Amino acid sequence: MSLVEKELIHNDYFNEKTDWVNMSNDQVGELKDKKHHPHWPIKREAVIEGDLRSDSMTCGPVMPQGGVQALETMLYTLDIINNDLKLVPGVTLGAHILDDCDKDTYGLEMAVDFIKGSISNIDDAEYACNATAVRKVISGVVGAASSVTSVQVANLLRLFKIPQVSFFSTSPELSNKARFEYFTRTIPSDLHQVRAMVEIVKKLGWSYVSIIYEESSYGIKAFEELEALLARNGICIAVKEKLVKDSGVADERAYDDIVHKLLTKPRARGAIIFGSDQEVAGVMRAVERGNATSLFSWVGSDGWSARSLVSDGNERAVEGTISVQPQAHNVRGFTEYFLGLNVKNNKRNPWFVEFWEDHFQCRYPGSPRTPYNGHYVRACSGLERLTAENTEFERQLQFVSDAVMAFAYAIRDMHASVCGGRSGLCDAMRPASGSDLLKYLRKVNFTGLSGDEFHFDNNGDGPARYNILHFKQVALGVYRWVNVGEYLDGELQLNLDDIQFKWGERRPPESVCSAECELGQAKQYVEGESCCWHCFNCTQYEIRSPYVETACMVCPRGTLPDPTRTHCRPIPEAYLRPDSAWAIGAMSFSSVGILLTAFVCGVWVRHSSTPVVRASGRELSYVLLAGILMCYLVTFALVFRPTDILCSIQRFGTGFCFTVVYAALLTKTNRISRIFNASKHSAKRPILISPSSQLAICAALISIQVLIVVVWMIVAPARAMFHYPTREDNMLVCDSYVDASYMIAFFYPIVLILVCTVYAVLTRKIPEAFNESKHIGFTMYTTCVIWLAFVPLYFGTASHVPLRVTSMAVTISLSASVTLVCLFSPKLYIILIRPERNVRQSIMPVRYSRKPAPAQPVPQAVAKKATCADKETQTEQADFNKLTNGQTIQMLNDNKAKEQQKLANDDKVQCNNINVNNNTNDKQTTTNNSNNQINTVCVTNEKADTL
Repeated sequence: MSLVEKELIHNDYFNEKTDWVNMSNDQVGELKDKKHHPHWPIKREAVIEGDLRSDSMTCGPVMPQGGVQALETMLYTLDIINNDLKLVPGVTLGAHILDDCDKDTYGLEMAVDFIKGSISNIDDAEYACNATAVRKVISGVVGAASSVTSVQVANLLRLFKIPQVSFFSTSPELSNKARFEYFTRTIPSDLHQVRAMVEIVKKLGWSYVSIIYEESSYGIKAFEELEALLARNGICIAVKEKLVKDSGVADERAYDDIVHKLLTKPRARGAIIFGSDQEVAGVMRAVERGNATSLFSWVGSDGWSARSLVSDGNERAVEGTISVQPQAHNVRGFTEYFLGLNVKNNKRNPWFVEFWEDHFQCRYPGSPRTPYNGHYVRACSGLERLTAENTEFERQLQFVSDAVMAFAYAIRDMHASVCGGRSGLCDAMRPASGSDLLKYLRKVNFTGLSGDEFHFDNNGDGPARYNILHFKQVALGVYRWVNVGEYLDGELQLNLDDIQFKWGERRPPESVCSAECELGQAKQYVEGESCCWHCFNCTQYEIRSPYVETACMVCPRGTLPDPTRTHCRPIPEAYLRPDSAWAIGAMSFSSVGILLTAFVCGVWVRHSSTPVVRASGRELSYVLLAGILMCYLVTFALVFRPTDILCSIQRFGTGFCFTVVYAALLTKTNRISRIFNASKHSAKRPILISPSSQLAICAALISIQVLIVVVWMIVAPARAMFHYPTREDNMLVCDSYVDASYMIAFFYPIVLILVCTVYAVLTRKIPEAFNESKHIGFTMYTTCVIWLAFVPLYFGTASHVPLRVTSMAVTISLSASVTLVCLFSPKLYIILIRPERNVRQSIMPVRYSRKPAPAQPVPQAVAKKATCADKETQTEQADFNKLTNGQTIQMLNDNKAKEQQKLANDDKVQCNNINVNNNTNDKQTTTNNSNNQINTVCVTNEKADTL
């Protein structure tokens, strides 16, 4: 018969002077009162077999570990309490033990009978009181073992306010004190066990497991917690199957069906079994029958952990199991006590004979025939001995001992408080109040027979301490449960090196439905499966979405997938770095230009009084040199890392430097054009040709550009921005590069260039002495060619920012260089190489008549007149010539010669005009050229600078 016991502690009514004697092994709870009961002991017995019902098959085979050993642990602990510890002065604790047959209904029936006082005696054990003593009263209940039975019994005991302490019931449901107020337990709740099992699954790397759970409060509540925790950790359940609680009801077909369903999900090689040993043993036998011993690895609950009932005969199926078991240590002295028991010296345990027959596989003489001993042919001699080699002990007997000890310490504390330390029971404890006893019970704190400190937590549960056990071959063909870790305070410590799932296989089996997708892949779930999927590739610029694992996400512009294809990493910003070859080339070119410009400027300052410098127009030359210098300097603003300030400088500087250069050139060409156009019609000088006027005109032209750029920067401020010309580029540029708005800055300078070019064309036939206009023309033609080449190059390099910036910098520098070389190199040649030509005569060529004049001192007179004229600067003609900077040679006809002769006679001019008439016969004339017209030459004063 099955023996998962429910044990009830009781006390007996007696008078204060009752004498107590220690109990022998054959007498438990025996009371002796010689004064009032001279005929004591009076024996009252109740014979309670495991098969009290008419059906002798109600209980199954005896349970050697969880049944008989647990019962003996209780009796052994009572012996220690009553004989050695003597916790309560004058009080002996007794026990009335019933078999609940590991069935909730039967356990409830036993509890009802017990409460009704329907018990007279217990087999051969003697519980005796005198004839006048009142009936025994239950003080508390130890048990039951299974959670489903404890739930039923707890509901009943709560009505009668009887405290209950279980040693093996672990269902989380029993922690609900609103429902089970009088229930406590020395073993921790399965809530902690479930957490430990989930941590084991995670440690093994499983993401797809099956669950088999007992169809009871123990299994169902654990499954609910398991399901929630597994889902929270991303672990999927492949198969969910219930185990029928009553193994006697379930046949082999039921277990075979469970194994068959497990085989339908072959990728779920990991399975959790939450059940009792009898039911789990049926599953393992089905695994053996189905030749599936190598297909599954189990994670087991404490209900079958390290139970020989499961592993014996099913070693190949159980091999590799990792189970969770509440941490317990050996009860001090119990091993020796139990190994010393035999049928003859253990009469108080009515189930011991059945245990003896099962253990030694023999039939004890005189024992009743049962379905479980009928096949034994050998008779027991009684001389058999229990040894450490042939006996396997239940590992959790500590909780049985702690349950008895908890009641003993609670009664001690209550007795000390209520009875004031008096020996025996006082009236306040006749009987003891269950609600009062419960208060003391929940507060106990003691060191048990195992050596561990014990106390109940806030839910009335035992401390959450677990051992992790593993069933493996320690030698070929030799199997054993070994300790491989522990679970304490929510932390799992598991030694994977000690784990061996099959002989020679230490690596955990893979238990996943689908392998994780590779880098850059997303999942497409199989319909109806939450943990099974197909993988598909994301595109080149996509990553798997961090929010939805079934979708890919395009990386934003300026980012690319990282090597793991899980994040978008920023593309390093690209810009024309100063240390790049492009920048170094542009800056080198500009640096040479700056040095040349500085050199020219220095020459101009040093030789500012020479005719060549004077003839070039010093004021506008300096403006022109300043513009050229800015053209070279703007290169450095272009090649450094763009910032908002630097972009503003670029936007302003690129157009402004050109405006300065071409505004000065336009002022020059316009002045030359106006002077020569006016000279064709009148000798009156044009207006606004003085140096100050020229500077004012130049400044006005420049101010237009300044106004345009200022308005532009107010409307659209310059800023640095990231530009993505291609999917893999992240370029830091000024915004004007992106939309080509730089052309706004160049629009006005281009207009100036075109106008200058027009003037250069119009003045191309000016006399040779004024060949600066030709140099200006050549400068403008070359500049136009450069900019015509730049525009397509600029727009064609949109994807290559370094080349675009370099092309702009070089174009600006090249334009400045053309201006510098074409306009200043001829003058530098005269100043530095041919200084003898840097005189007024050399720069004032005279055009003579076709026939030479007679020899006469006219040239000397002319020179003399010119020298005198140098000192006379107040006349109108001198002012005119000064404003024109001496860049005029007037070709006069005969009438104009006469007019100049008249002006000379009136002392209003500073130059000598020589008029030779066809009718004059001079004595000094060596030729006779009548009717010939001689060209007239007008030589300006020292302020006049003629090329």
